[in-house]
Amino acid sequence: MKKSLERFLQYTSRNFFNCWLILGVDTLISGLCTLFAFIGIYYIVGISWNVSQLLQVIAVSLLSSIIGGLLFNTYRNTIRYSEIKDLWRITCSVLFKTCCLAVYVFFILHGDRLFGSQNLVFVISDGMFTLISLIGFRVIVIVTYESLIGMVRKTDMRVLIYGTDDKSVALKTRLRNSSHYKISGFCIYSPDHSRRILADSRVYSFSDKSDFETLIQKHRIQGVLFARYDSIKEEENRLLEYCKSIGVKTLIAPSISEADVNGLFHQFVRPIRIEDLLGREEIKINMGEIAAEYCNKTILVTGAAGSIGSELCRQLAQIGVRKLILFDSAESPLHNVRLEFEKKYPGIDFVPVIGDVRVIQRLRMVFELYHPQIVFHAAAYKHVPLMEENPCEAVYVNVIGSRQVADMAVEYEAEKMIMISTDKAVNPTNVMGASKRLAEIYVQSLGTAIKEGKVKGKTKFITTRFGNVLGSNGSVIPRFKEQIENGGPVTVTHPDIIRYFMTIPEACRLVMEAGMMGEGNEIFVFEMGEPVRIVDLATRMIELAGYRPDEDIKIEFTGLRPGEKLYEELLSTEENTLPTSNKKIKIAKVRRYEYDDVLDSYAEFEDLARNVEIMDTVALMKKIVPEFISKNSRFEVLDNERAFRLKNKSTQKGKYYENSSSRHRLCGVVNSHTFGPTQ
Repeated sequence: MKKSLERFLQYTSRNFFNCWLILGVDTLISGLCTLFAFIGIYYIVGISWNVSQLLQVIAVSLLSSIIGGLLFNTYRNTIRYSEIKDLWRITCSVLFKTCCLAVYVFFILHGDRLFGSQNLVFVISDGMFTLISLIGFRVIVIVTYESLIGMVRKTDMRVLIYGTDDKSVALKTRLRNSSHYKISGFCIYSPDHSRRILADSRVYSFSDKSDFETLIQKHRIQGVLFARYDSIKEEENRLLEYCKSIGVKTLIAPSISEADVNGLFHQFVRPIRIEDLLGREEIKINMGEIAAEYCNKTILVTGAAGSIGSELCRQLAQIGVRKLILFDSAESPLHNVRLEFEKKYPGIDFVPVIGDVRVIQRLRMVFELYHPQIVFHAAAYKHVPLMEENPCEAVYVNVIGSRQVADMAVEYEAEKMIMISTDKAVNPTNVMGASKRLAEIYVQSLGTAIKEGKVKGKTKFITTRFGNVLGSNGSVIPRFKEQIENGGPVTVTHPDIIRYFMTIPEACRLVMEAGMMGEGNEIFVFEMGEPVRIVDLATRMIELAGYRPDEDIKIEFTGLRPGEKLYEELLSTEENTLPTSNKKIKIAKVRRYEYDDVLDSYAEFEDLARNVEIMDTVALMKKIVPEFISKNSRFEVLDNERAFRLKNKSTQKGKYYENSSSRHRLCGVVNSHTFGPTQ
């Protein structure tokens, strides 16, 4: 029996009764009310009634009820979701029927007739009976449905919705027929414990932990459900702490960014994740303007299989681009992206291309074949420790690769190239950050040269800078999750290390908007919110997993890695910013580099990187980016040499690393006496 009821409820939650069936039931109820009113008034007056008159009156009643229902759409609404406005529609329909009956019995009906006052009583009685019956029918349906739900869902999780705003009420309505959650009411933080009702549910208030515990125990609450991300941030140190201490689950309704391509959610409620605590309220972006900028264009995305690149491709696919070229050197990740796009975006013309930005011939083939109008350059090496150990590869991909993509964009007359940089490019302390700053310098100088007519071309170059993104490949959050699942320990490099965080969809939307508003040669800096201590992040993730930090799962400090610094910057001290139309995006003012000077140096970079001249490569990086000061790195010796040279500049002749032979000699000395042979 229970299984049958569950199947029935599941069916009714996904389907609606035929609207013509509802109209038929309403018409039948209206006709019966007219029958009872007609017979009743004749019985009270004591006059024998005529069958012909009765049939005429019932016919008018049925016809006017049908017309009234059609006019006021009383039959098109799902009964179990009836609202006040539905009551008004029913009232209007009944008034229409009453007016039609009044006209008929007063002016048209033949035979033995009632007196005028008696006819009036009949018409009013019929209208009242009909209105009460139609409303009663809907109430019975709703009560019966709710009772059936209560019978089969006694074991559902009892939850309270936090807040009393529109989103909270809408969430309660959405979960009305949930097969997993039973909404027991709303809860708010307030010293006022007065009784209130909202959306047919009680509003409970609490002022401290004791109040909250009493509320939970009294009503057997198993979870607290949040409708808004900003509510989670507000209650992070209060309600979330209360829930954690007494074992109450914390849940949240997913944001619109978690919907699929059809706008559907795979789950209406999910547990709170660390991303929810770090994230911010959804950034409002005019997707209409963005769609107008990119739709019907051929767009190339390098690094399309990475975290940022793949999300960029998803968002571009949703706005309807003409052709999307997915360029990446990672075979398996690109294959996975291809399978995803074939399933989710069958109408999009997309082309997955295996290629490396270091190979100019492969890039030329793609530009020659597809002539992309917009280029999003997301391909890069990003892991600080790895690039510190392999600086020539960092230069080869991040610097030379970026240069080759930019040159191809100019040669094949792309409209815009949007390069994705990082906050580590500001006052870099590692090879990775310095390599991204060098890439910025090249595209900015090339764009300036085009504007000034020194280089022939029309491409506009736009650079975007932001910090860490939540959940990116190889980032701290997936690593912490893996360590927690394995029972710990969770490893943090330093107790004081802090980082900025942003969600991947949020970052990609800002990149697209920056690309839209950019006029050329801007470096757009994204507002990253407040920085987060990594040790606090680790602690919170352990708590969200249901464990006690340093008791169930240990936190260990391993020391700063090569090139790593305690904090990241978005702007150097030599820079300032200008506002844009989006308060989350600012334009950085940076110093100018001449393209001719940059070109000579970058040709030298390519030779050094190809020949794996590690120390020479890093020395040249420090020469071009003087703010690049290594930290906790073997390359600190180059900073010491530079400082010594500057100190004794008056006694020295020529320039540092005047020729290649001198560079090789110094490299050999450094390698043999300090680090061993170059790998």
